[in-house]
Amino acid sequence: MTTNNPITTSFAHTSTAMDVIRGVDLVRRRAIVTGGSSGIGVETARALASAGAEVTLAVRNPDAGQQAADDITGTTGNDRVMVAPLDLADQGSIADFVANWDGPLHILVNNAGIMAAPLSRTPQGWEMQFATNHLGHFALATGLRPALASGDGGRIVSVSSAAHLRSPVVFDDIQYDKREYEPWQAYGQSKTANVLFAVEASRLWADDGITANSLMPGAIRTNLQRYVSEEELDRLRAGNAAAWKTVEQGAATSVLVAASPLLDGVGGRYFEDCQEAAPAQPGGRTGVADYALDPEAAERLWKVSTALLKS
Repeated sequence: MTTNNPITTSFAHTSTAMDVIRGVDLVRRRAIVTGGSSGIGVETARALASAGAEVTLAVRNPDAGQQAADDITGTTGNDRVMVAPLDLADQGSIADFVANWDGPLHILVNNAGIMAAPLSRTPQGWEMQFATNHLGHFALATGLRPALASGDGGRIVSVSSAAHLRSPVVFDDIQYDKREYEPWQAYGQSKTANVLFAVEASRLWADDGITANSLMPGAIRTNLQRYVSEEELDRLRAGNAAAWKTVEQGAATSVLVAASPLLDGVGGRYFEDCQEAAPAQPGGRTGVADYALDPEAAERLWKVSTALLKS
């Protein structure tokens, strides 16, 4: 980690991924984008490819992934856009992906996720949002650590959300075995876990030259909201209509964290609107919660996650 001086940039709420990547050279760099076949994932991948990176779209649906890869190649001229199957709710799928990865990795964008889903569980009994949004990416990143360590300043991009303000990680009942399930609260818990992961990964893997940062992409209408009713979306839009972004704008902060020279050696921080976020204020919808950056909670979550994957 670097000093605590906040990272500021010339970009803002309306900046696009292509604005952020302009002038950045990623030739000879290799990137993975989970959920790269749609939404902000495909636009993140497109921006990285436009800067010359080799990009692998890690997706549940390889056919949709191939369509996205062909589209990215068509718009960027970069034919080094690959597709690989990955189901973050399936630990076997993650293990296969890791086993099949060969060579160094420079950028891992943990982008895929599910939002506000009805209660469901993995075969291990894990609550599905926590399992997919956090544990799946945790297993992927830890499995790819050697590749990131050999990547000369490997970066991990942990896509979180302002929804982390809805809930800390409730260690006494992460899996909703005892408390009543509430979809948005469960989503918030998983997004807090994304921030805490970046904090602890940056601490533990500093000697490997690996940094991890988290971010809020913004409010964007994508497949992520497939479990959210139109009525609920209308209510959310009415509450803060100006905050909604296009997918190209929504991918901007991910691309900043993935590729900006301003973040060389910087880890364990949370960004929104292409700036390092300020502390959240009570009742506010922006900023980062203290509990999401708490190093003790980050260390505890790492240990809990490691134990769950071994069980």
